[in-house]
Amino acid sequence: MRTNREKQFPSNHPFTRPHNEDLGLLEAGEFAKVRAVAYDVVLNGYELGGGSIRIHEKDLQAKMFEILGVGPEEQAVKFGHLLDAFRFGAPPHGGLALGLDRIAMLVAGEESIREVIAFPKNNKGADLMSHSPCVIDHKQLREVYVQSTWKAPKPVQEPGPASPQEDG
Repeated sequence: MRTNREKQFPSNHPFTRPHNEDLGLLEAGEFAKVRAVAYDVVLNGYELGGGSIRIHEKDLQAKMFEILGVGPEEQAVKFGHLLDAFRFGAPPHGGLALGLDRIAMLVAGEESIREVIAFPKNNKGADLMSHSPCVIDHKQLREVYVQSTWKAPKPVQEPGPASPQEDG
């Protein structure tokens, strides 16, 4: 868990289970020492994916939310369905996400993931194949009920020529 003076932040996500040996550290307020039950899949130094074991107990999940600054009322509104479901005895469970693009890069013998991604972005985040991002006509946005907050930069006006001063 990452911390600053004001707030705690999960290193992965707020549903990652802490190690059983570290549960006492949660109670003691030593949040920065708490380790997550998380894992990576690595092949020859390349991270292919990762995941974690999830919290499956109502009290522990509520405590984690509390540590992260989510009070009981907000927990009930945003996560009540999850916390309520834990009453029925959710089994221990986890998740794993593999980066198929990284696997394809290794299989193809490429050094850059950009060589195997169907629509790679350049180093400025632009997609040269689809010309995005781009400016969209306001009429098109209205058709799909989207409002843009982007504003065109105002042109910088150069100072005009100095006006001749009259001698008196």
